[in-house]
Amino acid sequence: MACWLNSHFTKWPILYLIIICIAHSLGLKTRYSIPEELEVGAFVGNIAADLGLDVKQLSVRRLRIAPEGKKQYLDVNLSTGALIIKEKLDKEQLCEHGLTCVLILQAVIEKPLKIYRVEIEILDINDNAPVFKTSELNIEIPESQPAGTSFPLQSAIDPDAGTNSVRSYQLSSSEYFTLKTQSESEQNYVPELVLERPLDREQQATHQLTLTAFDGGTPEKFGTTQIKITVVDVNDNAPSCEQNIYQINTAENIPPDTLIVKVTATDQDEGLNGEIMYVFSDQTSDKVHEVFSLDSITGEIRVTGVVDFEEAGNYQISVQAQDRGTQSLSVYCKVLIRVTDVNDNYPEIIVTTTSNSISENAAEDTVVAHFQVTDPDSDEKGSSYCRITRDIPFRLSRSFNKYYTLVTNGELDREEEPGYNITIICTDTGSPPLSANKTIQVQVSDINDNAPRFTQPSFTMYVTENNVIGASIGAVSAYDPDFNQNAELSYSILDILLHPLPTTTFIAINAASGEIFAQRSFDFEQLKQIQFHVQVKDFGSPPLSNNVTVNVFIVDQNDNAPVIVSPLSNKGSAAEDTMPRSAEPGYLVTKVTATDGDSGLNGQIVYQLRQPTDESLFTVASKTGEIWTIRHLSHKDSLRQNIVILVKDNGTPSLSSTVTINVSVQDDNTENASNASTLRNARPWKYDLKFYLMMIFGSTSFLLLVAIIILAIKVHRGRNEIKICCCCWQSSYFSSNDSLHGIQKASASIQIPPNYTEVYESGALQQTLDYGTCQDSALNDFTFLQLQSVAVTRNDIMKGTCHLGIESNPSHNDTAKFREIYGNRQLDLEQSAIERCASGQYGIGLYTSDKNDVGPDPRRLVEIHSRAL
Repeated sequence: MACWLNSHFTKWPILYLIIICIAHSLGLKTRYSIPEELEVGAFVGNIAADLGLDVKQLSVRRLRIAPEGKKQYLDVNLSTGALIIKEKLDKEQLCEHGLTCVLILQAVIEKPLKIYRVEIEILDINDNAPVFKTSELNIEIPESQPAGTSFPLQSAIDPDAGTNSVRSYQLSSSEYFTLKTQSESEQNYVPELVLERPLDREQQATHQLTLTAFDGGTPEKFGTTQIKITVVDVNDNAPSCEQNIYQINTAENIPPDTLIVKVTATDQDEGLNGEIMYVFSDQTSDKVHEVFSLDSITGEIRVTGVVDFEEAGNYQISVQAQDRGTQSLSVYCKVLIRVTDVNDNYPEIIVTTTSNSISENAAEDTVVAHFQVTDPDSDEKGSSYCRITRDIPFRLSRSFNKYYTLVTNGELDREEEPGYNITIICTDTGSPPLSANKTIQVQVSDINDNAPRFTQPSFTMYVTENNVIGASIGAVSAYDPDFNQNAELSYSILDILLHPLPTTTFIAINAASGEIFAQRSFDFEQLKQIQFHVQVKDFGSPPLSNNVTVNVFIVDQNDNAPVIVSPLSNKGSAAEDTMPRSAEPGYLVTKVTATDGDSGLNGQIVYQLRQPTDESLFTVASKTGEIWTIRHLSHKDSLRQNIVILVKDNGTPSLSSTVTINVSVQDDNTENASNASTLRNARPWKYDLKFYLMMIFGSTSFLLLVAIIILAIKVHRGRNEIKICCCCWQSSYFSSNDSLHGIQKASASIQIPPNYTEVYESGALQQTLDYGTCQDSALNDFTFLQLQSVAVTRNDIMKGTCHLGIESNPSHNDTAKFREIYGNRQLDLEQSAIERCASGQYGIGLYTSDKNDVGPDPRRLVEIHSRAL
């Protein structure tokens, strides 16, 4: 503890300095004693050393001095740790007339927050001289005034305290007057002028005296006032007070116009000389005039102002009672009023240090605020206790008598309570008790202690196929109860591969909003569902995340029209078929088979009869596509019936396809020759065969004879082989335009190949087969030889030169439909057809309009292979 010594005060008692230094050195208190009126910047003590603080850390830890009041009288030099004067200290202003004056300060240091109590004792110096209220005092004394009469004079005022206040008075020498001796126990001494011998106005009408007041300082100071005494010749009886001293006790805050005391004086004279008038004496202070009034006739003293114990605990009033004679006489009565304290002051809460925010993970007993409670009332009325109004994770800790610390008392959670309005109520112990409250606002700062949460356990979205690229599919949403950057979210897709392409080729996500976009136009027939995972992550430190599953379902759109698998038209022309004239009602003419790549209602196919030649002759099964006869054919019916079948789906809007079938009606006697006519109608032999027949049968019989001889030889050498070939060829090529005509009406002798029903039911055949007999073997063998003459090689097939006489323009969709219908049989069908065509078994190849095609047309391979079966 530092001991202050200034060269200006070397005259202080050595013993006093020694006692102070010993007390400081023992560390009893962090206390400094300094004289008042020190210059700004004067050194008080090394507070850093006295508190055990590192000078280098003072700036970082923000050491500062928190005053008790509003003025900052002292400050600390953060470079040296010295406590210095910031504003001059005047003991008389700070402590008025108190003997001791102690200034309570707080040394506050942060990181961590610590508060030290510092007491500054302000020592009084003799910086004020005694002063009288007036520079001249006029007193009238009748000449008949007896010796020994005393006259109160005005007291001198010295703001200093203790020995530096007024200690003695001295009157200039006079043979008539002296001063009344002051007793050592009398604190509020009022000088009184004592008449030592009677006055004689005729000898000396006035007397001039000088009253000097001395203080006890070193060096002592003094003040003077002039006393002018006028000797009057008046009554010979002066008034007298019934009581020389009136002692009154009254409580503070008594209402105005309350009677305090009635001063009574009597005068034995009669008339005006016996009438008494009461006035405050000249030495009455201004404060008395503000608070009290005196009735000049009755001598009643009443309250006119505010009687406040905290401003003045007692009042000393001098009342002058004088008669109304020509030469009035007067007497002085003393009134001592003692004010008793009542509990009329509310406690005052002064917050010295506060933290506006505190982290939600703050440890228990973390200091939030520091405050003091003051109450100017006395004794127990000035004592108070404080509490918090509601159950919150904070509590109060009393550090000193009137100092409290607000600390945490439990866990904080910003998500549950982002801030607290902490109301502190302080109540004194008076009767009745008075209370004051103070609200301290504390914000709870956020830490990243909550992971983002999705609003749903999983997300399901729907997108219609053929969508626009970049269109929004939907959005995922999440929330984070944290604050600021801890609650800022970023969305991303976790999956790297999907089906098994990169996920980014299918979908994308907006990192800020969570909105999901399509990166391609989806096809329901290829992809029906996408499942992936989305991660949401906050920007906290460290960041927290969460995942969710997203299912995107592709909604089918009616974007595929029905595709007619059989019968197939040739280059847009109608399909050909036959039926006998003797067909019974319910005869199965043919069957239309179609497929649709869509699903659900969009893929459900309905068959309708549209634009028949005769509506009364045919009907079609709406679900199977089978065309049946309704009645018998008559001779009036056309031998060539045109049937248009409409195939449509149940989508919205509905899509459709049509197929035209030309049905030729044949007489029963020509049924056996249908195979030959079929051959004549087939391309590319249609016109060439007629020409050959005309040449053979019309121009020479020689060629016919040669042909018959050759056929006879072939029949003789390999009857069984020829029969097999004949029947195979007849059932494959010549019957290519026949259907399963009237199978319900067919003869039991007709043998149906075992694979017919399987192929027919599967819808794989483009044309149904008619099973004829191996009749007219000569013609068949002749035709077979003609077909052998146009055999082609495998390379011709691959170049597109193996002709069937049926042109087609294959597309990717046709190939896809072929693969969908026939599956893994495709390669076998192609190979079988190619080998048969290349080996010249029936001289039938492929013709494609696209010269760049390096492979066969799948639809024609199906037709070839079905015929070969």
